[in-house]
Amino acid sequence: MTSLIFHNPKCGTSRNTLAIMKASGENPEVIEYLKTPPSRDYLVELLAKMQISPRDMLRSKEPINDELGLDNPELSDDQIIDAMMAHPILINRPIVVTNKGAALCRPSERVFELLENPVSSFTKEDGEVVYHGK
Repeated sequence: MTSLIFHNPKCGTSRNTLAIMKASGENPEVIEYLKTPPSRDYLVELLAKMQISPRDMLRSKEPINDELGLDNPELSDDQIIDAMMAHPILINRPIVVTNKGAALCRPSERVFELLENPVSSFTKEDGEVVYHGK
């Protein structure tokens, strides 16, 4: 299986995650999910693979989150997914899928656990050095 990343090039965490993947010898399929959002079925599949709830995937920092009242605890999972489908910016990123599983890679070093041959250390854009296995 080819690894893939749901990526937003404007996001530092997403850029760092992609760079860790490439430094580790991966050549992932890059899906800019704001241009090409996943289907509803695939989004549900990703949630199941990651074993997280739609609310856990929700990017609550976005202004549209407040406009839509998505912090309301009475909203169902389907309502949260509907909002993410209508406004893909609400899908938190980066999401990485490899042979080893799938994860929302926040922080970016979470990607280490999904890689076959992760680099032992990586220097992020901000100069922070992260280590695999520490």
